[in-house]
Order: sequence, then structure tokens, then C-alpha cells
Amino acid sequence: MHGWRRTSPTNYCDDWPLNNGVHSCTSILEVQSETKLLCSTNRGMELELLQTITSLILTIGILVTIHEYGHFWVARKCGVKVLRFSIGFGAPIWKRTGADGTEYVLASIPLGGYVKMFGENNASVAPEERHQSFFYKTLGQRVAIVAAGPLVNLAFAAIAYAALFAYGVTYPKPIVGVVESGSLADSIGIQSGMDLIEIDGRPVRTWEDINLALAARVGSLSEIDMVVAKGNEVSRLSTSLNDWRFQFDEISPIRAFGISPWVPPMEPILSQIQLGSAASKAGLQPGDLIKTLNNQPVTLWSEVVTVLRVSPGKQLTLLVQRGPNLLEIPVTLDRKIVNGETIGYLGANVANSVWPADKQVTVQMNPLASIVAGGEKMLQMSWLTLTSIGKLFTGVVSLDNLSGPITIAKVASASASSGIESFINFLAFISVSLGVLNLLPIPMLDGGHLAFYAAEWARGRPLSERLQAFAMKIGLVVVGCLMVIAIFNDVSRL
Repeated sequence: MHGWRRTSPTNYCDDWPLNNGVHSCTSILEVQSETKLLCSTNRGMELELLQTITSLILTIGILVTIHEYGHFWVARKCGVKVLRFSIGFGAPIWKRTGADGTEYVLASIPLGGYVKMFGENNASVAPEERHQSFFYKTLGQRVAIVAAGPLVNLAFAAIAYAALFAYGVTYPKPIVGVVESGSLADSIGIQSGMDLIEIDGRPVRTWEDINLALAARVGSLSEIDMVVAKGNEVSRLSTSLNDWRFQFDEISPIRAFGISPWVPPMEPILSQIQLGSAASKAGLQPGDLIKTLNNQPVTLWSEVVTVLRVSPGKQLTLLVQRGPNLLEIPVTLDRKIVNGETIGYLGANVANSVWPADKQVTVQMNPLASIVAGGEKMLQMSWLTLTSIGKLFTGVVSLDNLSGPITIAKVASASASSGIESFINFLAFISVSLGVLNLLPIPMLDGGHLAFYAAEWARGRPLSERLQAFAMKIGLVVVGCLMVIAIFNDVSRL
């Protein structure tokens, strides 16, 4: 962006894919757990905090650099003199002036960036310098410079998706595990053990595909069509959605639909403990094996979850094996609201199980096919982002789903922990969000300036400076309010 505009990614909803075990670049590990949680030891907490901060800085740093470089590169190609290229806001912690006369800055607040150009919005430039002034460039050149940032974000996402398709990623097959009684999935006739093959005429190969297809239908009144298979029998199912809605920040689309993915049986061996959770307060540790729950023997994690869900706020007694010792540990469960239902919450993750080869699918394409698929995926994510923003403003999707830097940091850290493929996919997802959001016709954003230029083209002359300044103030209020809501939502989720 230019000096009078800033890049600060705020994502409408970026955590449901990961928090519900179906992250966009879902690995075997991700489907096995409900959330990626923090270690409970002091050293573990310090390392997790460091990783979270590092992941946030890395994520925003990469995407903001890409965005601002788009503005910078096109401005230089159009002959505009760039005065400053800054990654971050506030006091510089590093800077130097290049041979091109541009001051390159790394600032102390890594939550955005900007490109400052000569003569951005000031006509009082000496005649001999006008050829380097942004203000005196043609309308087409100004449009190209402003649009370059978000378009480069979208291009980066397409390249990232294409790289993942070319490299090949192994996913769990979309096999239904449990169907919630009375849910839409139950009403349509979906059963445990079924393979999901197609939704609304579009093939689905992974849980991510299914999540995206269902997310696009939130608030829909029409029917949803599915093709499923069980053994050699293929069936086509359909049901009316009847204005289907749910809270994205509480539950994933597949779970709101009433489906839990199939996962291999897991022993109740704790691997991670969430900071400040009921498990942490009770003194549970990674490696603890739960032997009994309220004096009832348990051998599978699913048995533990069944009891936890119906015990919000209750005290349970766990008998755990820690090394050679058996310890009886009382735990008072936390309460968590999921899709309007209050459930018990322990705040622990379990160790990973071995995933059978026949329950996995590897998605890999040749280079040409991966480029096409990468572009299609970027367009699909762009449309989903755009329609979801529209649903936010029309009330179909609650403003509670807006997420800010804290949620981005948490999901970035979790995706980085899951592997390079997951992190690249997350970068692509946020890059799409950043690109689409910046193209919205809101003053203070790139799209707002493009709207000014559209009016200039239609009128044959620019809008008055007074009108533009007034619109910028409105845009500042709108963006500021959205940021406040996003940060408030972030804090409320802690």
C-alpha cells in the first residue's frame, strides 16, 4: 500500500479448519486431534509462546512483503519514485538507502507495512519532477499500482496451492466416522463408514474439500446434493438446508452438518496440555495414560470424550499411569459452548495413532495440472472469502467469527507445527483473505482507492479532495471498528 494506507491482515474466520481437525492442508496428525494445544511445562510454555510469536511475525512478514512489493514493483515500472519501502510500523530497527534512492526499513511493530511514493496526493510538484510523481501518472498507471498489491497476494496463493499439488500431500480419506442423531447428515441418510464422493456436482477428495463446499452453503435455502459410497454401492442423497447456520468460531462445517471424520482408535495417552486448562490446573502431564474415569475402565480416547462432553463444570476422578506410578487425580472440567451446546472441556490432546494406508489418499498432479488446480483453488477460496464477507454484513454469519492477529498467531503456530505443507497452505489461505479484503471498495483500503479511480474515469475528473478526505474518515472508522471487533473476539477466545 501507499504511505497513506496500511496492510494489516484481519481474517473473517481462519481457525475452524484447524481447530476441528480438518485443516486446509490436513495431515494425518491434524484429523486425529480437535485442537493443537500448548505444552504445560514452563519450558514448553516458553517454547510455545516463542513459536507463536515467531509464526505470527513470519506469516505477516511474508504476506505483507509480498503485498507491498507488488505496489513497489509496478510503481517503479511506471516510473514513480519510491521514497520508502517499510515492513512494519513504528520506529525503525533497521534501515538503509539503496542505490535506487529508496529507503528500505524494517520497523518495530510487525503488523503491516507500506510503500511511500513521491507525490502521492500532492499536485504541488516541480514541473521537472512530475514524471516521477504518482499524482501525475495516468489513471491506468495509478490503477495498476494500487491493484498490484492484492493481485500479487492472490497470485502468491495460486502459486502456493500449485506447489502443494505438484509436491503431493497425503490426506485422510473423507470416510464418515460418527453421524449425530437428528442432524442434517442424519436426515439426508449419511451413515458411518460411507465415503463422501461429491457435493453439489463437485468432486470432493479430502475433508478440506467438504468443509469448503459446506461453508459455501451457509444460509442457503436450496437443496444440497451429495454422492456417497459404501462398499460397492453408490448413492445420491439430497436435503433442503432451510437457511442452515452455525457459529464458525465454535465448530467446523462438517461437524455442524453432523459428521465426525473416521479416525483410527486412539489410546487415552495425553500428548499436550493446554495452558490454563482444566488438565493443566489438575496437574496432568504429557505421557499420562488414563486408566479409569470415575472408577470406570477406559481403553480408548473416544470413551473419555463421551464422558467429558456431558460433564461441563463437573469434577471427575482420573486414574492415570505416569511412568511406573498410578496416580489418582481429580479434575474439574471447564465449560465450552459448541454450536449452542455447553460441553465439558479438559484441554488435552492425545498421542497420535498409526493411520492405515487404505484410509489415506495422496493428491499429486503433474506440473501443468497443478498450475491449473492452483489457480482454481485460489479462485474458489477468493469466492468463499468474498461471499463470507457478504454474509457477515447481511447477518447470515455472525461478527463473532471475525478473527485478528491473536487468532492468526495461534493458527500460524499450529500449522507450522504440523509441517511445511500445512504452513504453506495456511499462508495461501491468509494471502487470499488479504488480497480479497484489500480489494473491497472501502476507503483506506486498496479497493477504496480503486473506487475513487472508477469515479474519476466515469466523471472525467477526480473527486474533490474534500470528498475523498471525508470518505477516508468513514473508511478509517469502518476498518477501525472491524479491527476492534476482531481483537475483542481474539481475546474472548483465550
